[in-house]
Amino acid sequence: MLFMILQANSASGMAVHDDCKLRFLELKAKRTYRFIVFKIEEKQKQVVVEKLGEPTDSYEDFTASLPADECRYAVYDFDFVTNENCQKSRIFFIAWSPDTSKVRSKMIYASSKDRFKRELDGIQVELQATDPTEMGLDVIRSRAN
Repeated sequence: MLFMILQANSASGMAVHDDCKLRFLELKAKRTYRFIVFKIEEKQKQVVVEKLGEPTDSYEDFTASLPADECRYAVYDFDFVTNENCQKSRIFFIAWSPDTSKVRSKMIYASSKDRFKRELDGIQVELQATDPTEMGLDVIRSRAN
């Protein structure tokens, strides 16, 4: 019975608040933000913006803004220099699902991820992380190239 309910819910996923798309476009086109953290509001049945990172914020500021025991989606605009000495950037989508978060939360985030990601046109790299080491700066660097 529970499986059928979850299956019905997973087909639909959560609605995506317009603000999510708007802020993502600002990050992508104008580089207004370094990162965006998104949260699912279960009562409203939608994904909303939880935190916006300033363009000057570091990767450590970004990782510190993710709760240790709750799931989140996040987008990070990563700047780097290629081996050919070219300045580039990659937009990362990170599905943060720590081992310590509630099973229900993990399931809701997992079942809504693809629909949410489709709303954000311009994501270049996707990461799934269950603990901070899976999205360390070295991982980001290696995935950016």
